[in-house]
Amino acid sequence: MKKKLLSAAALAMACMLSFAGCSSSSSSSSSSDSDSSSDASGVLNDNVLTVAMECGYAPYNWTQPDDSNGAVQIKDSPDYAYGYDVMMAKHIAEELGMDLEIVKLDWDSLVPAVQSGTVDCVIAGQSITSDRLEMVDFTEPYYYASIITLVKADGPYANAASVADLAGATCTSQQNTVWYDTCLPQIPDANILPAQESAPAMLVALDADKCDIVVTDQPTGLAACVAYPDFKLLDFSGTDGAFQVSDEEINIGISIQKGNTELKDKINSVLAEMTPEDYTNMMNDAIAVQPLSE
Repeated sequence: MKKKLLSAAALAMACMLSFAGCSSSSSSSSSSDSDSSSDASGVLNDNVLTVAMECGYAPYNWTQPDDSNGAVQIKDSPDYAYGYDVMMAKHIAEELGMDLEIVKLDWDSLVPAVQSGTVDCVIAGQSITSDRLEMVDFTEPYYYASIITLVKADGPYANAASVADLAGATCTSQQNTVWYDTCLPQIPDANILPAQESAPAMLVALDADKCDIVVTDQPTGLAACVAYPDFKLLDFSGTDGAFQVSDEEINIGISIQKGNTELKDKINSVLAEMTPEDYTNMMNDAIAVQPLSE
Protein backbone atom coordinates (compact mmCIF):
# COMPACT_ATOMS: atom_id res chain seq x y z
CA MET A 1 0.00 0.00 0.00
CA LYS A 2 1.61 7.72 -5.37
CA LYS A 3 2.02 9.97 -8.11
CA LYS A 4 0.19 13.11 -8.76
CA LEU A 5 -2.36 12.53 -11.50
CA LEU A 6 -5.91 13.48 -12.35
CA SER A 7 -7.33 10.20 -13.58
CA ALA A 8 -7.73 6.86 -11.89
CA ALA A 9 -4.44 5.84 -13.39
CA ALA A 10 -3.08 9.05 -12.09
CA LEU A 11 -4.22 8.20 -8.60
CA ALA A 12 -2.21 5.06 -8.66
CA MET A 13 0.73 7.04 -9.83
CA ALA A 14 0.12 9.70 -7.28
CA CYS A 15 0.74 7.16 -4.58
CA MET A 16 3.89 6.21 -6.30
CA LEU A 17 5.37 9.43 -5.14
CA SER A 18 3.78 9.71 -1.68
CA PHE A 19 5.51 7.28 0.18
CA ALA A 20 7.80 -16.86 -0.72
CA GLY A 21 10.05 -19.78 -2.36
CA CYS A 22 7.13 -21.87 -1.42
CA SER A 23 3.39 -22.07 -1.25
CA SER A 24 0.99 -20.58 1.16
CA SER A 25 -0.91 -23.51 2.36
CA SER A 26 -0.45 -26.94 3.82
CA SER A 27 -3.86 -27.72 2.42
CA SER A 28 -4.78 -28.25 -1.21
CA SER A 29 -5.57 -24.59 -1.83
CA SER A 30 -4.27 -22.98 -5.00
CA SER A 31 -4.75 -19.86 -7.05
CA SER A 32 -7.91 -19.81 -9.09
CA ASP A 33 -5.77 -18.65 -11.99
CA SER A 34 -2.99 -21.20 -11.54
CA ASP A 35 -2.52 -24.86 -12.25
CA SER A 36 0.03 -25.14 -9.45
CA SER A 37 -0.62 -27.53 -6.60
CA SER A 38 0.76 -27.81 -3.08
CA ASP A 39 2.42 -30.81 -1.53
CA ALA A 40 1.94 -31.88 2.08
CA SER A 41 4.56 -29.44 3.33
CA GLY A 42 2.82 -26.46 1.75
CA VAL A 43 5.49 -25.84 -0.88
CA LEU A 44 4.34 -25.05 -4.40
CA ASN A 45 5.66 -27.56 -6.87
CA ASP A 46 6.08 -24.96 -9.61
CA ASN A 47 9.01 -23.17 -7.92
CA VAL A 48 7.27 -19.82 -8.42
CA LEU A 49 7.03 -17.29 -5.62
CA THR A 50 3.64 -15.60 -6.01
CA VAL A 51 3.61 -12.24 -4.24
CA ALA A 52 0.61 -9.94 -3.83
CA MET A 53 0.71 -6.16 -3.42
CA GLU A 54 -1.41 -3.13 -4.31
CA CYS A 55 0.91 -1.88 -7.06
CA GLY A 56 -0.30 1.59 -6.07
CA TYR A 57 1.42 2.42 -2.78
CA ALA A 58 4.69 4.11 -3.63
CA PRO A 59 7.47 3.99 -2.72
CA TYR A 60 6.64 0.47 -1.53
CA ASN A 61 5.04 -0.55 -4.81
CA TRP A 62 3.56 1.02 -7.90
CA THR A 63 2.36 0.36 -11.45
CA GLN A 64 4.26 1.49 -14.54
CA PRO A 65 3.89 0.81 -18.27
CA ASP A 66 7.25 -0.84 -18.93
CA ASP A 67 10.07 -2.86 -17.36
CA SER A 68 12.40 0.07 -16.75
CA ASN A 69 14.68 -0.19 -13.70
CA GLY A 70 13.93 -3.91 -13.45
CA ALA A 71 10.16 -3.77 -13.00
CA VAL A 72 8.26 -7.07 -13.06
CA GLN A 73 5.21 -7.65 -15.22
CA ILE A 74 1.98 -7.97 -13.24
CA LYS A 75 0.14 -11.26 -13.68
CA ASP A 76 -2.66 -11.06 -16.27
CA SER A 77 -1.78 -7.45 -17.08
CA PRO A 78 0.26 -5.57 -19.67
CA ASP A 79 1.56 -3.32 -16.88
CA TYR A 80 4.58 -3.73 -14.63
CA ALA A 81 5.16 -3.36 -10.90
CA TYR A 82 8.12 -1.77 -9.20
CA GLY A 83 9.15 -0.17 -5.92
CA TYR A 84 10.70 -1.28 -2.66
CA ASP A 85 8.44 -4.31 -2.31
CA VAL A 86 9.24 -5.51 -5.83
CA MET A 87 12.96 -5.02 -5.19
CA MET A 88 12.63 -7.09 -2.02
CA ALA A 89 10.54 -9.77 -3.72
CA LYS A 90 13.09 -10.06 -6.53
CA HIS A 91 15.92 -10.39 -4.02
CA ILE A 92 14.12 -13.07 -2.01
CA ALA A 93 13.12 -15.06 -5.09
CA GLU A 94 16.66 -14.90 -6.45
CA GLU A 95 18.19 -16.03 -3.16
CA LEU A 96 15.72 -18.92 -2.97
CA GLY A 97 16.29 -19.91 -6.60
CA MET A 98 12.69 -19.24 -7.57
CA ASP A 99 10.82 -17.43 -10.31
CA LEU A 100 8.76 -14.43 -9.24
CA GLU A 101 5.13 -13.64 -9.99
CA ILE A 102 3.48 -10.37 -8.94
CA VAL A 103 -0.29 -10.28 -8.34
CA LYS A 104 -2.07 -6.93 -8.07
CA LEU A 105 -4.81 -6.76 -5.41
CA ASP A 106 -6.55 -3.99 -3.50
CA TRP A 107 -5.50 -3.47 0.13
CA ASP A 108 -8.40 -5.28 1.77
CA SER A 109 -7.92 -8.34 -0.47
CA LEU A 110 -4.30 -8.95 0.55
CA VAL A 111 -4.83 -10.85 3.81
CA PRO A 112 -7.69 -12.99 2.41
CA ALA A 113 -5.48 -13.93 -0.54
CA VAL A 114 -2.82 -15.25 1.83
CA GLN A 115 -5.37 -17.01 3.98
CA SER A 116 -6.93 -18.79 1.01
CA GLY A 117 -3.63 -19.80 -0.54
CA THR A 118 -4.26 -17.77 -3.68
CA VAL A 119 -0.79 -16.23 -3.23
CA ASP A 120 2.29 -17.40 -1.37
CA CYS A 121 2.83 -14.17 0.50
CA VAL A 122 2.11 -10.46 0.66
CA ILE A 123 4.92 -7.93 0.43
CA ALA A 124 3.03 -4.65 0.61
CA GLY A 125 4.14 -2.44 3.49
CA GLN A 126 1.99 -4.26 6.06
CA SER A 127 2.58 -3.52 9.74
CA ILE A 128 2.98 -6.61 11.93
CA THR A 129 -0.01 -5.94 14.18
CA SER A 130 -1.57 -8.30 16.70
CA ASP A 131 -4.85 -8.20 14.76
CA ARG A 132 -3.16 -9.35 11.56
CA LEU A 133 -1.21 -12.01 13.45
CA GLU A 134 -4.53 -13.63 14.31
CA MET A 135 -5.14 -14.15 10.60
CA VAL A 136 -1.70 -14.71 9.06
CA ASP A 137 1.90 -15.34 10.07
CA PHE A 138 4.65 -12.79 9.51
CA THR A 139 8.34 -12.95 8.80
CA GLU A 140 10.84 -10.82 10.65
CA PRO A 141 10.55 -7.14 9.66
CA TYR A 142 11.83 -6.18 6.22
CA TYR A 143 11.50 -2.47 7.00
CA TYR A 144 11.08 -0.22 10.03
CA ALA A 145 8.74 2.71 9.30
CA SER A 146 8.27 5.69 11.59
CA ILE A 147 4.96 7.59 11.64
CA ILE A 148 4.81 11.08 10.12
CA THR A 149 2.22 13.74 9.29
CA LEU A 150 1.72 15.42 5.93
CA VAL A 151 0.33 18.96 5.72
CA LYS A 152 0.23 21.76 3.19
CA ALA A 153 3.33 23.93 3.49
CA ASP A 154 1.13 27.05 3.58
CA GLY A 155 -1.58 25.48 5.71
CA PRO A 156 -2.64 26.18 9.29
CA TYR A 157 -0.69 23.22 10.72
CA ALA A 158 2.57 23.73 8.83
CA ASN A 159 4.46 24.64 12.01
CA ALA A 160 3.04 21.94 14.26
CA ALA A 161 5.72 20.42 16.49
CA SER A 162 3.66 17.74 18.22
CA VAL A 163 0.45 15.75 18.00
CA ALA A 164 -1.09 18.24 20.42
CA ASP A 165 -0.39 21.04 17.94
CA LEU A 166 -2.64 19.27 15.43
CA ALA A 167 -5.67 19.85 17.65
CA GLY A 168 -8.90 20.42 15.75
CA ALA A 169 -7.47 19.35 12.41
CA THR A 170 -9.64 17.75 9.76
CA CYS A 171 -7.79 14.55 8.96
CA THR A 172 -7.88 11.22 7.20
CA SER A 173 -5.66 8.31 6.19
CA GLN A 174 -5.86 4.93 4.51
CA GLN A 175 -8.44 2.44 5.75
CA ASN A 176 -7.40 -0.48 7.93
CA THR A 177 -4.03 0.99 8.85
CA VAL A 178 -2.40 1.97 12.13
CA TRP A 179 -2.35 5.51 10.75
CA TYR A 180 -6.13 5.73 10.67
CA ASP A 181 -7.14 3.38 13.48
CA THR A 182 -4.48 4.27 16.08
CA CYS A 183 -2.93 7.63 15.26
CA LEU A 184 -5.78 9.88 14.17
CA PRO A 185 -7.78 9.32 17.40
CA GLN A 186 -4.79 10.67 19.37
CA ILE A 187 -5.23 14.13 17.84
CA PRO A 188 -7.21 16.36 20.26
CA ASP A 189 -10.66 17.36 18.96
CA ALA A 190 -9.84 15.96 15.54
CA ASN A 191 -12.44 15.98 12.79
CA ILE A 192 -11.75 12.49 11.46
CA LEU A 193 -13.11 11.98 7.96
CA PRO A 194 -13.99 8.54 6.58
CA ALA A 195 -10.94 6.42 5.79
CA GLN A 196 -9.60 6.50 2.25
CA GLU A 197 -9.52 3.25 0.31
CA SER A 198 -5.93 3.73 -0.81
CA ALA A 199 -2.79 5.73 -0.09
CA PRO A 200 -3.12 7.66 -3.38
CA ALA A 201 -6.65 8.64 -2.39
CA MET A 202 -5.54 10.09 0.94
CA LEU A 203 -2.87 12.17 -0.81
CA VAL A 204 -5.40 13.48 -3.31
CA ALA A 205 -7.68 14.43 -0.40
CA LEU A 206 -4.92 16.52 1.14
CA ASP A 207 -3.97 18.07 -2.19
CA ALA A 208 -7.60 19.02 -2.84
CA ASP A 209 -7.90 20.64 0.61
CA LYS A 210 -10.54 18.16 1.72
CA CYS A 211 -8.50 17.73 4.90
CA ASP A 212 -5.76 19.57 6.79
CA ILE A 213 -3.50 16.60 7.41
CA VAL A 214 -2.95 12.95 6.66
CA VAL A 215 -0.92 10.54 8.78
CA THR A 216 1.24 7.92 7.13
CA ASP A 217 4.72 6.41 7.36
CA GLN A 218 8.00 8.08 6.49
CA PRO A 219 8.69 6.42 3.11
CA THR A 220 5.18 7.24 1.89
CA GLY A 221 5.58 10.79 3.13
CA LEU A 222 8.95 11.31 1.50
CA ALA A 223 7.61 10.03 -1.79
CA ALA A 224 4.49 12.20 -1.51
CA CYS A 225 6.59 15.32 -1.10
CA VAL A 226 8.23 14.57 -4.44
CA ALA A 227 4.88 14.25 -6.17
CA TYR A 228 3.34 17.20 -4.34
CA PRO A 229 5.93 19.95 -3.82
CA ASP A 230 3.50 21.97 -1.69
CA PHE A 231 3.32 19.20 0.91
CA LYS A 232 5.37 19.41 4.09
CA LEU A 233 6.44 16.42 6.19
CA LEU A 234 6.21 16.71 9.98
CA ASP A 235 8.10 14.11 12.01
CA PHE A 236 7.43 14.11 15.74
CA SER A 237 9.17 10.79 16.40
CA GLY A 238 11.68 10.79 19.23
CA THR A 239 9.91 13.63 21.02
CA ASP A 240 7.38 13.79 23.83
CA GLY A 241 4.82 14.94 21.29
CA ALA A 242 5.02 11.89 19.04
CA PHE A 243 2.18 9.55 18.14
CA GLN A 244 2.06 6.69 20.61
CA VAL A 245 2.53 3.47 18.67
CA SER A 246 4.07 0.13 19.53
CA ASP A 247 6.96 -1.53 17.72
CA GLU A 248 4.51 -4.01 16.20
CA GLU A 249 2.70 -1.13 14.53
CA ILE A 250 5.73 0.29 12.76
CA ASN A 251 7.62 -2.91 11.97
CA ILE A 252 6.80 -3.92 8.39
CA GLY A 253 6.67 -7.63 7.59
CA ILE A 254 5.88 -10.19 4.91
CA SER A 255 2.63 -12.04 5.58
CA ILE A 256 2.30 -15.77 4.96
CA GLN A 257 -0.49 -18.28 5.46
CA LYS A 258 -0.77 -19.52 9.04
CA GLY A 259 1.33 -22.61 9.66
CA ASN A 260 3.51 -22.27 6.58
CA THR A 261 6.70 -22.46 8.61
CA GLU A 262 8.77 -23.66 5.68
CA LEU A 263 8.16 -20.51 3.67
CA LYS A 264 8.51 -18.31 6.73
CA ASP A 265 11.87 -19.87 7.59
CA LYS A 266 13.12 -19.57 4.01
CA ILE A 267 12.27 -15.89 3.77
CA ASN A 268 13.68 -15.19 7.24
CA SER A 269 16.93 -16.83 6.18
CA VAL A 270 17.23 -14.26 3.38
CA LEU A 271 16.30 -11.32 5.62
CA ALA A 272 18.83 -12.47 8.22
CA GLU A 273 21.59 -11.67 5.74
CA MET A 274 20.38 -8.07 5.39
CA THR A 275 20.78 -5.07 7.70
CA PRO A 276 18.61 -2.02 8.44
CA GLU A 277 21.11 -0.06 6.36
CA ASP A 278 20.43 -2.38 3.42
CA TYR A 279 16.71 -1.68 3.83
CA THR A 280 17.28 2.08 3.95
CA ASN A 281 19.47 2.05 0.86
CA MET A 282 16.93 -0.03 -1.06
CA MET A 283 14.11 2.31 -0.03
CA ASN A 284 16.13 5.36 -1.11
CA ASP A 285 16.68 3.68 -4.48
CA ALA A 286 12.94 3.13 -4.82
CA ILE A 287 12.12 6.75 -3.98
CA ALA A 288 14.74 7.95 -6.48
CA VAL A 289 13.20 6.16 -9.46
CA GLN A 290 9.58 7.04 -8.94
CA PRO A 291 8.25 8.40 -12.23
CA LEU A 292 7.86 11.96 -11.01
CA SER A 293 11.28 11.87 -9.36
CA GLU A 294 13.03 11.68 -12.70
